[in-house]
Amino acid sequence: MSLIVADDLTKTYTTGTVRMDALKDVTFTIDRASFVTFIGPSGSGKTTLLNLIGALDRPTTGRLLVADTDVSTLDRRAAAAFRGQTIGFIFQEFNLMPVLTAYENVEYPLLLIQRVAAAERRRRVLALLEAVGVADQHDKYPDQLSGGQKQRIAVARALVTNPQLVLADEPTANLDHANAALVMSTMRRMRDTLKTTFVFSTHDPRVMAEAEIVFRLEDGRLVGRDVTGAAA
Repeated sequence: MSLIVADDLTKTYTTGTVRMDALKDVTFTIDRASFVTFIGPSGSGKTTLLNLIGALDRPTTGRLLVADTDVSTLDRRAAAAFRGQTIGFIFQEFNLMPVLTAYENVEYPLLLIQRVAAAERRRRVLALLEAVGVADQHDKYPDQLSGGQKQRIAVARALVTNPQLVLADEPTANLDHANAALVMSTMRRMRDTLKTTFVFSTHDPRVMAEAEIVFRLEDGRLVGRDVTGAAA
């Protein structure tokens, strides 16, 4: 069953008299509980596409269904509510709050967007810190953590709201080989456990090797879809 359905998506930016098509007539589907990546050179449209899927931006034309919601029609308030209920985000730069501990960073989305009782917040946060292997770092601040630990905390933060979908933009770009492999295996394990769909954008062959389906973008167009050995 499809979690994401994109039909003829186009995204056009206009500055003065200059018009740029960041995406052109992009059509695809992504099933629930998938592990999928979009690849392509810089400027190919990867980040633009993730922003559309994440309801951070709206397509110029076309239709985009995410979890049975047409996100292309949502206004700003509705889009924010939809993100909070449905989507988790993982970023290249980790985006952890420096004044919060690891525990507090993971807890923060629950305080911000959901009314969750304190006991349930604690249960979720501790369970996820344990699941991603950093429970012993719960009281550390980001500047006391390695890059791999920071990204695993970011994974826990993305999952704490029980989202149907996690979007990860270049999640291994700032990690060495060992930490990248650990973060990817953590995300795959969480997908297998929670049945969350993970969608990545990347240049990293390590991420491509883990993906079950690789979509290739070039100059804003979808030019290929490869099913990999990881899908077996």
